[in-house]
Amino acid sequence: MTELMMMAKVSVMVVNAFTFNGEGGNPAGVVLNADKYSQAEKQEIARKAGFPETAFISKSNVADRKLEFFTPNKQIAHCGHATVASFSYLNQIGEITKRNSSKETIDGLRDIILEDGKAYMEQKPQFFKEIDDKTITTEMKSLDLDISDLKDGFKPIITNTGVSFLIIPVKDQSVLKKIKTDLAEINRISEEHDLIGFYAFSDDAIEEEHDVTTRMFAPRYAIAEEPATGMAAGNLSYYLHDKMGYKADRIVVEQGYFMSPVSKSEIIVNLTKENDELQKIMVGGSAKVMDQLEITLK
Repeated sequence: MTELMMMAKVSVMVVNAFTFNGEGGNPAGVVLNADKYSQAEKQEIARKAGFPETAFISKSNVADRKLEFFTPNKQIAHCGHATVASFSYLNQIGEITKRNSSKETIDGLRDIILEDGKAYMEQKPQFFKEIDDKTITTEMKSLDLDISDLKDGFKPIITNTGVSFLIIPVKDQSVLKKIKTDLAEINRISEEHDLIGFYAFSDDAIEEEHDVTTRMFAPRYAIAEEPATGMAAGNLSYYLHDKMGYKADRIVVEQGYFMSPVSKSEIIVNLTKENDELQKIMVGGSAKVMDQLEITLK
């Protein structure tokens, strides 16, 4: 009886972020009133919930809310889809209704915009890191691809808009579709370069209203493949603007089309520029509450 009394029940909302026409998207766990949980307890909740990321929402003295993100095996600094899920849910239940909001993270403050039923989060262009040809060959092999599968005139590069991804430009959809991952090797490379994961893309999107189609692999964070990745979409837009000459103020990214089962996702990226220099990246989309879980925490 004493042991049963010590068990706490934790409600985890299941919110799909970056849905497309009300379907698909990437599920995130969302936990309200997380101030009462220790870091170890948050990690346990995230592990038991089993989502790519679970967001823990707490009070903040410097922003509207403090957000912490945990994958099933570790904490990460930022998560796009869990941020969109969290602020969309807070908006839907009436806790945050103003257009301009903000979040506190473990590495600083970020702007949030709630507009037209969508939530957008701020990313900041920070740096690119070039990779030597030998490493590129190894990275491509980990996807069962060849150098000839890359888009002509372009090569993979590490980008950072808060966290780092390897951005991989490939020729077309058929190359994305044929990828076969060596997750152990992708994990090794990600550890070596401190990456969240690999983000491969093609600029021949499937949907007419989208600009690029993508796939994301992050075994370092226990994610074999993810249907929507907001931080990666921000990194990709940084690459498209600075390295591929995209001059549009908005880039619409699709993801999840080559997964089994398919989970179609739409990620909208708005770019703020000054004298054609990228200043701010706002990544967002729609989100939908799908379910509610109850986790037992000892």
